[in-house]
Amino acid sequence: MAMQPLLKVYADRLSQPSRALIIFCRVNRIDFEEVTVDLVKAQHLTPEFKKINPMGQVPAIVDGRFKLFESHAILRYLATVFPGVPDHWYPTDLFTRAKIESILDWHHSNLRRGAATFVLHTVLGPFFGLTPNPESAKVAEKLLVRSLKTIESVWLKGNAKFLNGNPQPSIADLSLVCEITQLELVGDERRNRILGPREKIRTWMGNVKKATSPHFEDAHELIFKVKARLSSAAGMKTASKL
Repeated sequence: MAMQPLLKVYADRLSQPSRALIIFCRVNRIDFEEVTVDLVKAQHLTPEFKKINPMGQVPAIVDGRFKLFESHAILRYLATVFPGVPDHWYPTDLFTRAKIESILDWHHSNLRRGAATFVLHTVLGPFFGLTPNPESAKVAEKLLVRSLKTIESVWLKGNAKFLNGNPQPSIADLSLVCEITQLELVGDERRNRILGPREKIRTWMGNVKKATSPHFEDAHELIFKVKARLSSAAGMKTASKL
């Protein structure tokens, strides 16, 4: 009888950090069991899941008897603990690693806050019983655009293929690109308005996708299915008004 993997990844592929974690494990051939925690059904708020993550958020992992939550902490842990993970993901050189850490710390209060709030208040709110707030969406979009400009001017200088001019991707590249890919949900018109002028961002995203293919595409399959459903619903709503 085959041994069950000790590592369990609790995730919902609707979640940007969940996808980053799944892609990382697949790319680096880390044996794991994916346990789906359905956010729309509020499974992340159940007493059972809160024994794993008291914050009630995905992703989270259980590695044997060890539990851990917060996606960046999990990525650091996996890159450090599991043998065979290439050094470029989370370099042992402390100066290079510190540069990656600074991007990860910046991410949560800038890019993530802008992108996640914008998506929530344009299309995802109703899925979670929330009424979208156009003013909140407007403020979030401004933060999102500022964040994209910052990435281009600070970490993608010149012809940089990946963040900090590194020749290969790090956990920061993967985390941020999964965040930005969430914009697929807001529809092509809004997405193109935001990403259209950002050629460096689009090229960098393409580099990260290529470096993690086919796992990147597989992890984002659900996002494109939800996008199609949202587009169809928006089309029907528009037609009903005519």
